[in-house]
Amino acid sequence: MGLAASSFHDDSSNQRSRAASNSNGRKPKPGAAKTLKFTIPSEYEAGRDVQKQILDEVKRNGFNAQNEFAIKLALEEGLINAIKHGNRLDAAKKVHIEVKVSPAKFEISIEDEGPGFVRTAVPDPTLDENLDKCSGRGILLMESYMSSVKYSNKGRRVTMTKKNEPDVHPRK
Repeated sequence: MGLAASSFHDDSSNQRSRAASNSNGRKPKPGAAKTLKFTIPSEYEAGRDVQKQILDEVKRNGFNAQNEFAIKLALEEGLINAIKHGNRLDAAKKVHIEVKVSPAKFEISIEDEGPGFVRTAVPDPTLDENLDKCSGRGILLMESYMSSVKYSNKGRRVTMTKKNEPDVHPRK
């Protein structure tokens, strides 16, 4: 079953994003993963728009509050890293996002067009000399909250997954 671009969204900043659906026009089967694809300029506003669309899909797939929070936090950090650190806020450089969401699992790849980075070269924010710094915790947060985080393409791509597991501390 192939996927095809089914809609284009242009906001006031002329951002283009594509949401994929079944090529036959039918709704996906319950439990089937939905794929969303976006290409945005390296602008925070574009990242926020994409984040909202992705989180709406996470909610539609019934992720619980704890998992939804984890995805929101990791998604925001991943997008900021790509826009700010990867592409260095160069609006001519794009950020490519591909998301697969099902009721059981969330998976996202975020790729920038920057020089990349080496994960082991990033300072540990939990070391005494880094505790007072006001930045540098995004990767730690992503790796702490997601089920898995992998870096590829010379550090330009991060792929994160989150399983929709039961709340550790269910709300009463």
